[in-house]
Amino acid sequence: MPFRAEDRVDDPISLYAATKRADELMSEAYAHLFRVPQTGLRFFTVYGPWGRPDMALWRFTKAILEGLPIDVYNRGDMRRDFTYIDDIVNGVIASLDNPPVDDGQPKAGGFATPHRLYNIGNNRPEPLMELIGEIEKACGRKAQLNMLPMQDGDVHETYADIDAIAQELGYAPKTSIRTGVGNFVSWYRQFYGV
Repeated sequence: MPFRAEDRVDDPISLYAATKRADELMSEAYAHLFRVPQTGLRFFTVYGPWGRPDMALWRFTKAILEGLPIDVYNRGDMRRDFTYIDDIVNGVIASLDNPPVDDGQPKAGGFATPHRLYNIGNNRPEPLMELIGEIEKACGRKAQLNMLPMQDGDVHETYADIDAIAQELGYAPKTSIRTGVGNFVSWYRQFYGV
């Protein structure tokens, strides 16, 4: 920890992780064969308005507002590098505006082709129970917690090393978990009229 873009990731424990790695390898092969500049982005626990309804923040908010219990895996002993969508978008735009050059020099992720990998995260893992606490505050209600063991294919902690994208493109996440969760819950209430 933290996870670096150069770290080997040849033993994925989930299909999701395996597909992400396969995409990176195909991108590297394409950059090698056709010299087309490409940047692979590894997003770390993205959240915010218009997010995916299967993600924890969305499911927890919905359940808390409806008075239903939430499933908390590994009995809450987990940490995630929660990254607010606005910070993600800033990193994506910076990457688009600055494609890698085909100069034979090593790039982020370890490639000498016009291909690189960047982590886009908050660079600060937060305890899952802190996320739940922030949702409770934003909703004005306590959560009913259904504490469960760790799920197969899950990891205890995620933590993005963002040094490469910070140094090369000036990426700097700005949104605290309190602000981000508050923004999400406000959006959720307005969108669903609750």
